[in-house]
Amino acid sequence: QLQLVESGGGLVQPGGSLRLSCAASGFTLDYYAIGWFRQAPGKEREGVSCISSSGGSTHYADSVKGRFTISRDNAKNTVYLQMNSLKPEDTAVYYCAAVESSYYYCSGYVWYDYWGQGTQVTVSS
Repeated sequence: QLQLVESGGGLVQPGGSLRLSCAASGFTLDYYAIGWFRQAPGKEREGVSCISSSGGSTHYADSVKGRFTISRDNAKNTVYLQMNSLKPEDTAVYYCAAVESSYYYCSGYVWYDYWGQGTQVTVSS
């Protein structure tokens, strides 16, 4: 079974940090670009970050730029999202998604092939 599984979410105070993980099972992520998305209740899904298959290209939404860092370890078949200086408005369910492409460099629209189940991030004092 081809799966993406997010982990690392939880409750954190404003200004705190969390690291989310996106682990693949049933396939290798070597040839996949990975995106992180989030969705708060009643709001549209929002693209947060993206990393190309090689890790050479990244993208961040303006709302998280300078605070979040995306990275990948293909040997561990895992992508990470380090979230620092968290704000209450970062509260959402965070999803990772994968697209099989060695040529998508996180610019423009792309259709993602696989999605994880999501992990809840709550930022509250």
